[in-house]
Amino acid sequence: MSPSALPPGEPAPEDGSLPASALARVGERGFGFYVHVPFCTVRCGYCDFNTYTAEELGPAGGAPGASRATYAEAAIAEVRRARQVLGDTDLPVNTVFFGGGTPTLLGPADLGAVLAAIGAEFGLADDVEVTTEANPDSVALWDLEELRAAGFTRLSFGMQSAVDHVLRVLDRTHDPLRVPAVVDWARQAGFEQISLDLIYGTPGESVADWDVSVEAALACGPEHVSAYSLIVEEGTALARRVKRGELPMPDEDDLADKYLLVDDRLAAAGLEWYEVSNWARGRDDNTASRCRHNLLYWTGGDWWGVGPGAHSHVGGVRWWNVKHPAAYAERIAAGRSPAHAREVLDEESRRVERVLLELRLRDGLPVEVLDESGRAAVPDLVARDLITELATDDGHRLVPTRRGRLLADAVVRDLLP
Repeated sequence: MSPSALPPGEPAPEDGSLPASALARVGERGFGFYVHVPFCTVRCGYCDFNTYTAEELGPAGGAPGASRATYAEAAIAEVRRARQVLGDTDLPVNTVFFGGGTPTLLGPADLGAVLAAIGAEFGLADDVEVTTEANPDSVALWDLEELRAAGFTRLSFGMQSAVDHVLRVLDRTHDPLRVPAVVDWARQAGFEQISLDLIYGTPGESVADWDVSVEAALACGPEHVSAYSLIVEEGTALARRVKRGELPMPDEDDLADKYLLVDDRLAAAGLEWYEVSNWARGRDDNTASRCRHNLLYWTGGDWWGVGPGAHSHVGGVRWWNVKHPAAYAERIAAGRSPAHAREVLDEESRRVERVLLELRLRDGLPVEVLDESGRAAVPDLVARDLITELATDDGHRLVPTRRGRLLADAVVRDLLP
């Protein structure tokens, strides 16, 4: 589900309280924070995230907390509410991820203040991973130095492409030459974990264009690369251009060719896949450079999502905040929970989600998670070279093959008839 579309769910309590059963399970599989920063300088044509430009929010940004100048204050208030809701359970935070939008539009002082509030309320694990996304043109060397001093450990730069005409179709505004510069600044600032995000399948992007982008990313020496196929989301400017016939829809065969290309190039450079769309440095042990926050999502961990439209999951309860920054800020200012609605997951729903998510991972899915019909489908999927069944110290696990990664949705359909 796209981050901008809120499911109906059931009404969330006004005080944001959680069932005792959820509180009893919180932190069993790790605990993190996601902080959504909904501001962007311009809206990219393909983006369906819950983001807003200054023009869309108006000159004052609406209610206090709906503008960049006051947003950190509202986010900190929600962090304190999280502490109240979760009680005095010892929950050192393993990961914090600032996403958006463009989080670095807030500035290092505000981002650092939100991180400090999380640390003050919950405590940060000794090896805490703290990531912020950033556009290449949204930071300078001194910003990165301040972020590192504030406790940030990881940067994820939205590179997307190194080819000018591809960036123009995506409505990305940065100069491709800015990417190696910001990576160099990040190194100077002391960051040892840097990720680059790429998108393939943009209308008009040739295989040669994509090769240029992948090689440009590798030339920066990142520890981590995410490469996602372009999805034409309904309601976006890109979707309207495709509907009018100005641009073609991405071609499935072209997407497959580009996936194989990036997988080959990254593997040759020492970055191994650990999730279908994510690669980390280290041929034998790439766990140090994996994004531990995203692994929290993919393995059923707990996290509190701060900000408008942010989603949370604690102990089998999932909820999502009101979408618009003004509505979010008004609720925070009134001392009310910003939660819009929630769902309490039963055991079968949680099992299905494990199959959906863990089959995308190099670490794989434990066979015992499957029901009888799912287990019966395994031999055929192995014979078709879509999954591998591995014996591990904790039992048998199913791992997608390279071909299975290309056909991940079909694999899941066979295992969840």
